[in-house]
Amino acid sequence: MVSMKVSILCFLLTTGFALVTLASAPVEEENPEFWRAQAQTTLKTSLSRKLNTNVAKNVMLFLGDGMGITTITAARILKGQLQNQLGEETVMTMDTFPHVGLVKVYTVDFQIPDSAATATAYLCGVKTNLNVVGMSAAAKNGVCRTEKGNEVTSILQWAKDAGKSVGIVTTTRVQHATPAGAYAHSCSRKWYSDADMPAAAKRDGCRDIAAQLINNTDIDVIIGGGRKYMTPKGTADPEYPADASANGNRQDQRNLIEEWISQKKGKVAHYVWNKDDFDRVDPENTDYLMALFEPVDMRFEVERDPLMDPSIIETTEKAIRILQKNPKGFFLLVEGGRIDQGHHASRASMALHEAVALDNAVARALEMTKEDETLTVVTADHSHSLSFNGYPFRGNSILGKSPLFGLDMLPYTTLMYGNGPGHKITNNKRPDIRNVDTKSKDYVQQAAVPLDSETHGGEDVAVLARGPMAHLFQGVNEQSYLAHAMAYAACMGDNQQHCASTTTPTNNNAARARSSAPISPFISALPVLLGALLSLLLY
Repeated sequence: MVSMKVSILCFLLTTGFALVTLASAPVEEENPEFWRAQAQTTLKTSLSRKLNTNVAKNVMLFLGDGMGITTITAARILKGQLQNQLGEETVMTMDTFPHVGLVKVYTVDFQIPDSAATATAYLCGVKTNLNVVGMSAAAKNGVCRTEKGNEVTSILQWAKDAGKSVGIVTTTRVQHATPAGAYAHSCSRKWYSDADMPAAAKRDGCRDIAAQLINNTDIDVIIGGGRKYMTPKGTADPEYPADASANGNRQDQRNLIEEWISQKKGKVAHYVWNKDDFDRVDPENTDYLMALFEPVDMRFEVERDPLMDPSIIETTEKAIRILQKNPKGFFLLVEGGRIDQGHHASRASMALHEAVALDNAVARALEMTKEDETLTVVTADHSHSLSFNGYPFRGNSILGKSPLFGLDMLPYTTLMYGNGPGHKITNNKRPDIRNVDTKSKDYVQQAAVPLDSETHGGEDVAVLARGPMAHLFQGVNEQSYLAHAMAYAACMGDNQQHCASTTTPTNNNAARARSSAPISPFISALPVLLGALLSLLLY
């Protein structure tokens, strides 16, 4: 009886909503020629595409932390709907990249990874264990004595060794797992400062990640959060002086910000913590920039105070302007790190707005660089338990509800989680969300399994690429392959074969132009001369 009622209800809902939806759907899409013409345009573009085999002067890696394929799809729809479109037909900037592949994200010891092990894979080219960063799998999680001799270097270091400028931009703390993979070697990603380390680790000589940030590699641009890990315990935060939790927490009483400034004597180096000072930094006259806008992680995009903190678009632009002055090029890592944190809280709205912001930063970066000399890669470290379900009609809000109810006669959202804080069962029933605004930034999506924090997912993630040697990013590969492919494209690290085969970076159009250039008069007359000579000999 219940299932019959549900079926009737579903039919009525489906019929009613369909009439409304069809009325607003693009009329041209009803014509088969619309889809045929679109396919032909795409086909012609694909057929005319030539491989770019230049040496990459610059490499830009955009990392969406937790940005699995479901997140990319949902963010695409949200981006369109924020522009008053239906959403599904939207083309994100990353969607335009011509080469796409899949990446396997498991770690040496776990089926589903964390952000430290994955950062070690795609930045250092080596897979490792969960929670370990910048170390091989011979280093064990939290065991300091396993660090020595098992350190692995990253593509950021390879780029610096090649004479390029290097930078890190993140929306998390600059000591977090993803950026740490570029410069740190630690058997625990959680050792942000010495205050986070056990006494045994300090005694055995291990160093915290913040200290490694200023000592391991000479990084030209460092932008994100993480002020509290850089200053002595009790140091009042400049933005939140009354908040004890924002105070510096270093037990060794070192002020790493002052140490960083003193290291740069003879260079133009700026440390800033607010947007006004950030905006005043002139890229043309700046050698080094450290910008730390929050004590820990930066604010979510939808909660960001634009008067205090710049957007990821602005931070990416500033970084590129500083780095691109180097005639040898640059390597830049840009992390949309709070995509992951939005998912962990099961706040899909937060996560998707972060993904849209990252895509906008990609667009700005492409405007500022040249495709023939800049390899741009967009990928994720892992996914989440996010699902996209429920037969929503075309144009339905990606943060809205499915028109179909469950067997419990209650609605559910299009986006849900396999586990997380959204699992709430009262009297054996799910919450009734008919009068709940599920589009709110604070709404917590329902989940199947109760957890304080939603978990990562373990399926393959996408890698998208454009620019020199972008065709290397195709097929299904180990995550550790990415670092080697990027390095090969830019002639960084141990593999210099690309430099040996390509002496100067030239784009394919120029090469084709040279191959079709006018032939010298002597060469063009050669067949005639040979013919005349042969006639004389035969005669």
